[in-house]
Amino acid sequence: MSRAHQYHQPNAADSPDDNSDSDIELDIDELSPRGRSEQHSSQEFPSWHQQSPESRIPLRNLRISRTRGFRGDGHGRHEHHPGGSDADRAVEDNVPLLDSNDSSGTAMDHEPRRHSPNHRVAGFFSSNRNNGSSLPPEAQESTTNGASRNITIGQYPPPRFPPNAVSNAKYTAWSFLPRTLYNEFSFFFNMYFLLVALSQLIPPLRIGYVSTYVVPLVFVLSITLGKEALDDIARRRRDAEANKEAYTVLRLHDPSDTSGRSRKRQTTKENLWRSRPMHQPVQSNRLNVIEEEERLGYNSKDSQLGIEVDELRIRSRDIKVGDIVKLGKDQRVPADLVILKSSSADSGATASVPQSLKARPSGSLSMEAETIPQNPKQDGIQRADENGEPLETSGKSTSNDSDSTGEAFLRTDQLDGETDWKLRLASPLTQSLDPPDFARLRIVAGRPSKKVNEFVGTVEYLSHEEDGAHSKAASAPLTIDNTAWANTVLASNVTVLAVVVYTGAQTRQAMSTTPPRSKTGLLDCEINNLTKILCALTLGLSITLVALEGFENQEEMKWYVAITRFLILFSTIIPISLRVNLDMGKSVYAWFIERDQGIPGTVVRTSTIPEELGRIEYLLSDKTGTLTQNEMELKKVHVGTVSYANEAMDEVASYIRQGFVAGPTTDASQRSSLVTPSSTFHKSSVGASATRTRREIGSRVLDLVLALALCHNVTPSMEEKNGRGFTTYQASSPDEIAIVRWTEQVGLRLIHRDRKSITLQSVETSRIVVRVQVLNVFPFTSEGKRMGIILQFNRGDDSTDPTVDEADEIWFYQKGADTVMTSIVAANDWLDEETANMAREGFRTLVIGRKKLSAQQYQDFSASYKEASLSLQSRDARMARVVREHLEVNLELLGVTGVEDKLQKDVKPSLELLRNAGIKIWMLTGDKVETARCVAVSAKLVSRTQYIHTITKLTPITPASSALDTLSLLRSKPDSTALLIDGDSLSYFLSHHRWEFISIAVQLPAVIACRCSPTQKADIAYLIRQFTKKRVACIGDGGNDVSMIQAADVGVGIVGKEGRQASLAADFSITSFHHLTKLLVWHGRNSYKRSAKLAQFIIHRGLIISVCQTIYSIAAHFEPNALYRDWLLVGYATVYTMAPVFSLVLDKDVDEGLANLYPELYNELTNGQSLSYRTFFVWVAVSIYQGSIIQGLSQILVGSVDSPQMVSVSFTVLVINELIMVACEIVTWHRIMVASLLGTMAIYIGSVPLLGGYFDLAYVWSWGFAWRVASISAISLIPVYSVKMLRRTLKPPSYRKVQGI
Repeated sequence: MSRAHQYHQPNAADSPDDNSDSDIELDIDELSPRGRSEQHSSQEFPSWHQQSPESRIPLRNLRISRTRGFRGDGHGRHEHHPGGSDADRAVEDNVPLLDSNDSSGTAMDHEPRRHSPNHRVAGFFSSNRNNGSSLPPEAQESTTNGASRNITIGQYPPPRFPPNAVSNAKYTAWSFLPRTLYNEFSFFFNMYFLLVALSQLIPPLRIGYVSTYVVPLVFVLSITLGKEALDDIARRRRDAEANKEAYTVLRLHDPSDTSGRSRKRQTTKENLWRSRPMHQPVQSNRLNVIEEEERLGYNSKDSQLGIEVDELRIRSRDIKVGDIVKLGKDQRVPADLVILKSSSADSGATASVPQSLKARPSGSLSMEAETIPQNPKQDGIQRADENGEPLETSGKSTSNDSDSTGEAFLRTDQLDGETDWKLRLASPLTQSLDPPDFARLRIVAGRPSKKVNEFVGTVEYLSHEEDGAHSKAASAPLTIDNTAWANTVLASNVTVLAVVVYTGAQTRQAMSTTPPRSKTGLLDCEINNLTKILCALTLGLSITLVALEGFENQEEMKWYVAITRFLILFSTIIPISLRVNLDMGKSVYAWFIERDQGIPGTVVRTSTIPEELGRIEYLLSDKTGTLTQNEMELKKVHVGTVSYANEAMDEVASYIRQGFVAGPTTDASQRSSLVTPSSTFHKSSVGASATRTRREIGSRVLDLVLALALCHNVTPSMEEKNGRGFTTYQASSPDEIAIVRWTEQVGLRLIHRDRKSITLQSVETSRIVVRVQVLNVFPFTSEGKRMGIILQFNRGDDSTDPTVDEADEIWFYQKGADTVMTSIVAANDWLDEETANMAREGFRTLVIGRKKLSAQQYQDFSASYKEASLSLQSRDARMARVVREHLEVNLELLGVTGVEDKLQKDVKPSLELLRNAGIKIWMLTGDKVETARCVAVSAKLVSRTQYIHTITKLTPITPASSALDTLSLLRSKPDSTALLIDGDSLSYFLSHHRWEFISIAVQLPAVIACRCSPTQKADIAYLIRQFTKKRVACIGDGGNDVSMIQAADVGVGIVGKEGRQASLAADFSITSFHHLTKLLVWHGRNSYKRSAKLAQFIIHRGLIISVCQTIYSIAAHFEPNALYRDWLLVGYATVYTMAPVFSLVLDKDVDEGLANLYPELYNELTNGQSLSYRTFFVWVAVSIYQGSIIQGLSQILVGSVDSPQMVSVSFTVLVINELIMVACEIVTWHRIMVASLLGTMAIYIGSVPLLGGYFDLAYVWSWGFAWRVASISAISLIPVYSVKMLRRTLKPPSYRKVQGI
């Protein structure tokens, strides 16, 4: 598909040998006569929208050329000739931030050509690009090596950049075998068996069949590699689902280009897109094209200019750099974008955005107020809609600010964890453009970076000059306020057109994550260490046996050959089937987890570490979307003497109905008067017959509700769903939306808000009751912790245009945190107590105050404030000082509100249960300190008896002594103190006092870290693992949690509302936080205990047969010959014992109810008591005893050392002993266990007639064989079982104690 800016002469001449300067400009002789004559007669080059078709230059007759110095090679490539420029590429990813003095234009046609015709460059693309194309100087500081990329919007084919695909796969087709084999042979016993198998290729070392040693190893590796492959294939399939999400993309192309070469490229490129089901264009015929153009706001003349716009539905993974993506409300951003245009999605008036937010870029912390220009006769308050109805009564906003300035709100909690919405703006240079004009844009962006709060770039627009042969570039800067990063969500009801600047692995979200790693469970590491001990025992035993015989007495073989043969004979001590059984057990545990109806939707994405769920000691959790729903609700208000909550809110609604129901007139045909804070009926209408106290309370309630309805930055908009209209609210803070929704619920609705006025409506009567003019807005900042607004109340009635005069009341309203408002409001005796009570309940408190200003007072303030705003030094401080001196003095205290951040289901009991299980919980969030504190208290992450020690605002210049002093309290009381620390302080400690900080922090019962970046979250997880050597689990739901999840020993992802990035990258995916308790306390505990018991039994099975081999070798004069050969050796480890031993994966010591009732049972597992060196050596002792009894008594009772009769007795007792040992270890019987034991015994008995090559079958069916087998078995089993019962009686395990209760 030809690019929008390329126009081709159908019969262009071949390129001349020389590179004449005329090739750069328009060749007038090649213009059509009509175009040429009119171009000469024109005095001025008309604009695109004003120029008539007759006067317009027929661009299809223009010949476009590449810049001098380039010559096609016939294959779509270009050679660089001396004197030429290499800056002609449409998109460059590694060009200097500041362009050199090169006048080359953008890249031209890249299609393959047999010849290289010299095309002429259109004037508006051949001008010098240096005017505005370079990044600002500060960009060099934020990019590495000064590299940037130039993006020509809508160009096709797209440049070679990473595909915009989500990938959580661990392996590629090329790296799978090398990486998995390396991981497998990094385990000692796999390497051991590889060496044993290879030794069988040496004839002097060969013992039995080679397949006896090779086949089990291949089988083990096949099982393990197959599991890894299936897990990775499942990850790729889930990634493919996420990458199939459909998006609308605008494609710009030139319909006037009819050259065969161009059409051929369209056939091979563009039609390939159109042939795919997901890539069907919206326009199917010319009529649809015209209708779509009219809907988008440009007419059909644009197509005559050479630009047409197609809307395509494509997959997320097919989005390229330079594509124009069209986004709507609640749609996830698929890549890193620069916003070009934002317009209301409503057919009517669009919702406006608070001017305070427009005037303040994201991240600005200055206490700067915005002065609103006054217009007493402003238009828009009583504007009517197309049906002639006043917009106020329909609830629609009347401001078109979002259309004119291109605002859009984004939810970024999936990226940075912050709950506040972010305001994003389109550049003024691009906001006024129509989509066809985007072809004239070029964006210069810095190289990819993981800094989510920084971006530096420029945008250029190439416009025509008079002669039509040159172009004039207008440029504008681009900042973070013009971007929409991948994995954020468009929150406002607007339609956004944005260009893709970074894709795939180069997006901010992807660069903030760490690559997935192969995780190995602690149990596997412990077993690996045990096998090293077994190998050392085997080597020592082999040397001992050879030494007893004498190194010089080895007649048939060298002594080292004898030692090696003994090592091979004793290789069963390290059972190769151990990995097979453990891996199969892990698959069973994963099957149990995924089919548990108590935790529906749970997915095991990494099936190699389910036992790790039973060893967790530290849980690192995200806040937003994980512990909370990010849905705010006002739960409580206090007006000094009375507190309202729950059902008492009905009384507040009754006060509002009485206070705002009507004006003083009784004629229904007359309009009601507007309400002001001093209105007589506003005060007196609250219960005329009520007592004085009740009237005073009612008056306070009215004042508080009116203040809450006016003091905010919320904008209403009308939306329609299922044919019904409803009002939605937009604001940067969900707290403010919750407050405005509450005022609507009690009877006072916000129906209009722009930068100049606010209008309130009575819900009861649907009449306008309050109109105010906005004079100044003082936005909320993290430092100021308060928000203020100066309003002028309109008087008169709701039928006339509002008038402003000196008699109108001017009020200053302010709300903020109690820590700052306490010193601002007038003296009182209840504020501190009430805010403390609300804080203990976990509410986010706001204190509301007001102050009436006279006209003179406001004029004095305005003059002082304006003077301060013009200061060149310390401007913000001087402006804040003016506000403090003139406004923030003795405010009338109206009340306190308590807003609750709704918690996820059953978060409180879940956290309490995990805490009782001995798990230390850390909450890592990107949100504010105050918000995190409230959630920690409300979720019971911090108990009421614990003190919250707060550390904030530590900087690199902070003295080390001062920083370490902040940790002194934690060191003195680690058990009763929780830590609350912000991101800057955390970064300081991690950089300068890493070990001092972590050594104290890991002892605390709870840690809350705020303003954490994704990288910091991952660093904390890694640091805890490194310092404590304990198991760390991380849980989150957003893309900003992926790094933390991948850095943990166990990563748990919650399927979030806005995306599945965390779920896809996690080892375990759940649908709600409270499912984590069952995942850990029940499934984790069972998985670990079962695997520990299974591993010990398999080691016991290998040890006991090795002890029998040792006794036999001693009796056979230390000859390195095998006791059990070929099938007996293989059958013992598989058919004859595997099923009963593996059935232990079904065992459980307590039921689920007791596991939840006594979470302390989980705490015991963290010490590794189920599989430790103590238990290991106990099983070694049992194996030595039973092996010695079985082989020794078999040789004694049969009276032969090497005979089929002795082998039949010894092997039979060995099988029976193992089956009975399994039965003795089972706590809770399952029918599969019974079937496996009986079935295995039946299989062995049935296979005896087939073992004639090893047994004396006639002897097997004799009574002598039976009593010998029974006697040896009893001597082997009864003492072991008796000791076990005695120990259980004297020192019962914990599960026996709770069962007894």
